[in-house]
Amino acid sequence: MSDVRCRTVWISDVHLGTPECAADSLLAFLDRHRCDYLYLVGDIVDFWQLRRTPYWPQIQTDVVRMVFSKARAGTIVTLIPGNHDEYLRRFCDLQLGNIMITREAIHRTADGRLLLVLHGDEFDGLSGYRVLVWLADAGYVLMVRIRRLLGCRYWSLSASLAAMLQSAPWFVAAFEAAVVHEAARRRVAGVVCGHIHQPALRPVGSILYCNCGDWVESCTALIEHFDGRLELVSSTSAATVTRAATAAAAEAAAS
Repeated sequence: MSDVRCRTVWISDVHLGTPECAADSLLAFLDRHRCDYLYLVGDIVDFWQLRRTPYWPQIQTDVVRMVFSKARAGTIVTLIPGNHDEYLRRFCDLQLGNIMITREAIHRTADGRLLLVLHGDEFDGLSGYRVLVWLADAGYVLMVRIRRLLGCRYWSLSASLAAMLQSAPWFVAAFEAAVVHEAARRRVAGVVCGHIHQPALRPVGSILYCNCGDWVESCTALIEHFDGRLELVSSTSAATVTRAATAAAAEAAAS
């Protein structure tokens, strides 16, 4: 495939540090897409998982190196930490060359529209999601001990609960309403977020709602063309094969 030139790329919820991360597909995507601006919209590194079971193959290091390579080549990289990499929030407003870490950002498209860019976990408290995930996270150690005692295959309680909640219609609707309301309050044309692993690009009232999706299941990214047009792109088929093979290898290594 030939390279794709675009003005801006947004990706979120990569979850580096987990076997489920489709690092192969993301690396190929980043290598193919040349852009002036790259937004990493939260949960790029899954510190929650790394704290429990360290997992970091070479391909995930290659993804990080690709981001640094783009920055050295002139791409402006903006990292917006999410809840899984909230550790990085202590470095907000730090700039290293072309890489900027910030809690949120305002992006101006080529056609002049202003977009609010944030991860989205700021709105978890509105639906009680944060408390439920915290309880799942707290029970993880106990579940691991039970799994090992019974000789069961790997299973993450918190990840399963998070996936269930994030796909629940009531949660998705509440999240979208909260994010759109915040964008309207800021008087911007649209909002770009991640967090719930539900890719979307559609108007909600007068606000353009954009969700990057993730690189665990949907393997999607939002791109801006040089005329300001936005497009949601996917590489799901290749990622599905890669993720299945990676997860199987990790499971075999753990057994």
